[in-house]
Amino acid sequence: MTAAKTTRTASKRRRYLPGDPLPEDEVAGMIRVDHAGEYGARRIYEGQLAVLGDSSSGPLIRKMYEQEKEHLDTFDRLILERRVRPTALQPVWHVAGFLLGAGTALLGEKAAMACTVAIEETIDEHYAAQADALSGNKEEAPLRATIEKFREEELEHRDIGLEEGAEEAPGYTLLTGAIKAGSRLAIWLSQKI
Repeated sequence: MTAAKTTRTASKRRRYLPGDPLPEDEVAGMIRVDHAGEYGARRIYEGQLAVLGDSSSGPLIRKMYEQEKEHLDTFDRLILERRVRPTALQPVWHVAGFLLGAGTALLGEKAAMACTVAIEETIDEHYAAQADALSGNKEEAPLRATIEKFREEELEHRDIGLEEGAEEAPGYTLLTGAIKAGSRLAIWLSQKI
């Protein structure tokens, strides 16, 4: 058996076994999946705007869309600066995101808001785990601050969805459960592929 490789981060020591991802690989994976997620979120809102852009929900959806574009711009920059390979699944997320957004919007404004709630609750969990993982790494404090800022904005989107009657959407529990499961799968796949 090969001796474990140790790395020091802040005051914590973590033992790395052969085959374990190193901290820089873990951070690259975070950036890759966050880039994919923000790209998918942008496409979801584009799908919703294609259907509901002229509705009473249009301005709220447009505001959330603009924030997602800012998030994506940040991860576009980080992908280039850190030379991180983007997910190979981006063409899939391009189509799937738009279809999810347009499909839920076709079910009505409340269903579109239910989609927003489901996505943002999943992203909240995801970003919280990333921020926690980066908490002992002083070198990654700027990335952690970015993730925490974006997490707050995603929670604002969730709150908007709830205020706009998301829970009144037909089949809310089933709809949000399916979207959350799909989002978790997309996160896992984007980290790997």
